[in-house]
Amino acid sequence: MTKQGRFLVVEGLEGAGKSTAIATIRQWLEGKQQPVVCTREPGGTPLAEQIRTLVKQVHTEPLTAEAELLLMYAARVQLLRNVIEPALAAGNWVLADRHDLSSRAYQGGGRQLDTGLINGIRQTVLGDCHPDLTLYLDIDPAIGLARAQARGELDRIEQEQLAFFQRTRQVYLHIAATEPGIVVIDASRPLPEVQQSILAALDAFWEQGYAALA
Repeated sequence: MTKQGRFLVVEGLEGAGKSTAIATIRQWLEGKQQPVVCTREPGGTPLAEQIRTLVKQVHTEPLTAEAELLLMYAARVQLLRNVIEPALAAGNWVLADRHDLSSRAYQGGGRQLDTGLINGIRQTVLGDCHPDLTLYLDIDPAIGLARAQARGELDRIEQEQLAFFQRTRQVYLHIAATEPGIVVIDASRPLPEVQQSILAALDAFWEQGYAALA
């Protein structure tokens, strides 16, 4: 039987190590001889990348929380329809740096927007599409922000106050504890231990579902 593509997402606060995690996952997929398409949010298509610039840059005109939310979903649906869905239909695995959980945590938790508003937009834009597995890299916001600052200049969202990221983390953890398909990885540990946890989660995912299609 032909194996089907799967949708994997890496989530986390700034400085959690998403880029390194994605490289680890990609190497794992290559070891399984699975074709993989990598994406990022916001972005991943030419138009969505332009939206990313709007969201990330500091503007003289304040960007409202509602406008930020709508821009995120505008970029997301462009990526979903033009990249993610075609890739999955072709049997590829999609490996994404952020997806819908980011908006629920950042705009819902950090910006404190109404959950009903977000859920209504989610349903309209995404429908029944959801990741097969999400790895949430959990880290204390203070540690993550220090790592991000060490990388260089911070973007508009990274410049938010610590309390913003604390609220975001709380929502991430709440959703991870109450919804299936989300694995929490302690990203504050040494890198080899973090990678070991990521690989263990991937191996479990493979054995529990995907290997059965072989």
